Amino acid sequence: MTLIDWIVMIVTIIAIPSFGLWKGRGSNTTSHYLLAGKSMPWYAMGLSIMATQASAITFIATTGQAYVDGMRFVQFYLGLPIAMVILAATAVPIFHRSGVYTAYEYLERRFDAKTRALASLVFLVQRGAGVGIALYAPAIVMSVIFGWNDQVTTLIIGTLCVLYTTMGGIPAVTWTDVLQMSIIFAGLILALFTVVALMPRGVSFTDAVYLAGAVGKLNAIDTHFDMNNRYNLWSGLLGGTFLMLGYFGCDQSQVQRYLSGKSVAESRLGLLFNAVAKVPMQFFILFVGAMVFVFYLFAQPPVLFETTAMKAIQGQPGFTEVQTHFDQAWKSREQAAEALNAARKLDDKAALAASVQSYRAAQREIDGARKDGIKLYEKTQGHPGFNDTNYVFLTFVTKYFPVGVIGLVIAVILNAAMSACSGELNSLATVSVMDIYKRFIQDAGTDTHYLLVSRICTALWGVWAVVFAQFAKNLGSLVEAVNLVGSYFYPVLLGVFTLGFFFKRVKGSAAFWAMLTGEAAIIACAVFTNVAFLWYNVIGAVVVVLAGLLFSVIFPPTGYNQQQ
Repeated sequence: MTLIDWIVMIVTIIAIPSFGLWKGRGSNTTSHYLLAGKSMPWYAMGLSIMATQASAITFIATTGQAYVDGMRFVQFYLGLPIAMVILAATAVPIFHRSGVYTAYEYLERRFDAKTRALASLVFLVQRGAGVGIALYAPAIVMSVIFGWNDQVTTLIIGTLCVLYTTMGGIPAVTWTDVLQMSIIFAGLILALFTVVALMPRGVSFTDAVYLAGAVGKLNAIDTHFDMNNRYNLWSGLLGGTFLMLGYFGCDQSQVQRYLSGKSVAESRLGLLFNAVAKVPMQFFILFVGAMVFVFYLFAQPPVLFETTAMKAIQGQPGFTEVQTHFDQAWKSREQAAEALNAARKLDDKAALAASVQSYRAAQREIDGARKDGIKLYEKTQGHPGFNDTNYVFLTFVTKYFPVGVIGLVIAVILNAAMSACSGELNSLATVSVMDIYKRFIQDAGTDTHYLLVSRICTALWGVWAVVFAQFAKNLGSLVEAVNLVGSYFYPVLLGVFTLGFFFKRVKGSAAFWAMLTGEAAIIACAVFTNVAFLWYNVIGAVVVVLAGLLFSVIFPPTGYNQQQ
């Protein structure tokens, strides 16, 4: 990077958290620290809810996902608008009326202490893993730019996250998210304009769209029903809806956002903002990745996008053959793409059809050459399951973006990582203090005492995130990994909250054992079937509800809490 890039990056990285800390000043009570005194306007909640999910993973992994697998990943989000409308009508008024700090506090009022404790534990396990995955994303950035190892990177970013989250609490996190998302939107638009401008002469925007579509990179919707296929219309609408209901309705990192709202109406507006904006944003990010794919039709990419992996195989027996095969395959694909681009401008359907077939064959050939490079790395380094999807977009940015823009994009990605991690750390601290420490360890402390414990828990979860981040490198595409982890746990939470909201006859013991039954069903699906992970959300939640109704017969209610 140039000096200008460094200046832009450093100024942006410092300015955004500083703004959050300034807006979060005065967090000297537990209510203000954890819920912002319920003073947040709808647009701040809406952008913060989006920012918590739109971590660095979104920009690093989602663009790479489109490069490798096309835009079909957008189907993952098709259920989100449905989930937002349902939650705005149900969860928001119930949680606000309950006057709780956490979603799981509601479960004790509705069921019993053991159900609350189990739900809190489920949240802490899955969100603790999620924050580690989110924190690993900046390690990829630093690896590309500086060649730093994972431990150094995650320690630096983790320390920064802990500092401003510990100091400012949820107000600092939320207002940081507001500024962060504003810059992210601008950065995404700038990224698209940049990649289109870098296309070679003779390749227009419409040409690029056609070339991407000719090999299926723009196939966003797959209507074929297949429960073993991760991304199709049905898994998105059904599995995606259940996952989004679990995430936005039962995950404290999201519930805490709309609990901080001024009113039920403001909180509803925050969720409905996401219903309108989230899917187009994800579509746009995936489209940028598809355009990066087209760019690399005419500018030769490396065999492996991860620099350290590429260096590791250079000089190894068999590398020369792999590189030669890749060079030839890329040249053939470039020529096929140029021929197709020329043929589509002529009125010759036969020539166009032949050009399309040649282009697709060339794409299959270069895919095979890349797989040979991956196999060589796995064989020589002893690292099975290698995946460099997360490095595609950053490699493009650092090599081809103009001066100044590189620094801005890198700063946006790093700040997105810190923004998402800070929100998750704050929610982990909230559950740790309110649902575990205050409920089971020290229930007679002062507000000052709980505020101190909240800060300590934030720091401890930050340490955990740094440690767990070291395991994220083996999880492949981070955007898939974080949602796969969530799909093991969110269905259980969604099921028990569904029982709490709508099935008043079900009491504590029935709900507790239903959660365990649902988790067992999810594990069984993962171990014994090839069902795609989005369907875990449907299966797990349905099993919890049915088991809860069954167990309510075994554990008949002799008097249940109707708190809602």
